[in-house]
Amino acid sequence: MVNLTPTPHIGAKKNEIAKYVLMPGDPQRAKYIAKKYLYNYKLVTSIRGILGYTGFYKQKKITVIAHGIGIPSIGIYAYELFHFYDVRVIYRIGSAGSYQKNLKIGNVVLVKKAWNDSNVNKWWKVSEDEKNVFYPSKKCNDNILKTAKRMKIEILQENVSSEDCFYKDYSIDDARKLMGNVNVCEMEAYALFALAKKFNKKAACLLTISDNLITKISMSAKQRVNKFNQMIKLALEAIINE
Repeated sequence: MVNLTPTPHIGAKKNEIAKYVLMPGDPQRAKYIAKKYLYNYKLVTSIRGILGYTGFYKQKKITVIAHGIGIPSIGIYAYELFHFYDVRVIYRIGSAGSYQKNLKIGNVVLVKKAWNDSNVNKWWKVSEDEKNVFYPSKKCNDNILKTAKRMKIEILQENVSSEDCFYKDYSIDDARKLMGNVNVCEMEAYALFALAKKFNKKAACLLTISDNLITKISMSAKQRVNKFNQMIKLALEAIINE
């Protein structure tokens, strides 16, 4: 494969993507982060409505680019960032659902490991860390925990399921049994961790609980864009120390 940029899905020139990347799912959240937290930023890609911005946070060059929804989508963008743009570190910063009452709306979660049973790793020729499981980079997680302590931010460490189906006919109990009794669900961390392992790069995933599947309490779409500031600031403060 010829190593050329721009790629089919990212319109930026190679030098327009930083080596340190934050990836929210929602393009509007990427725009919000750039406008609120970065300086001297510019839009570097908007192909298919996936917005990416590169700017500076405390003198460190940072790219914020959306990854869309699900493993196939983040699989495309993370692959291209690691492989074609030589990105060193990606932090996913996203929303998540809770399978436990005590995991409440607004709680910040650091992913310890991610479960999925789609076997997508076989197409990337990368071996799982456990059956149906990939881990984040330990150094990234340690750095995030250290930063959270310094910032006095409460952070919960949880295993997650990176689910392929948003709407499911399984009961919550049956779904949790299938996935190893995880307490948090999202849709992308497994693929990000797999690709970081494949390319010998680093990755982590921070989540904010936006939906409690037991109590049925949820954030609005507007809140999902604007109310994740604690997680975003933590990710920025941590990634500048990578």
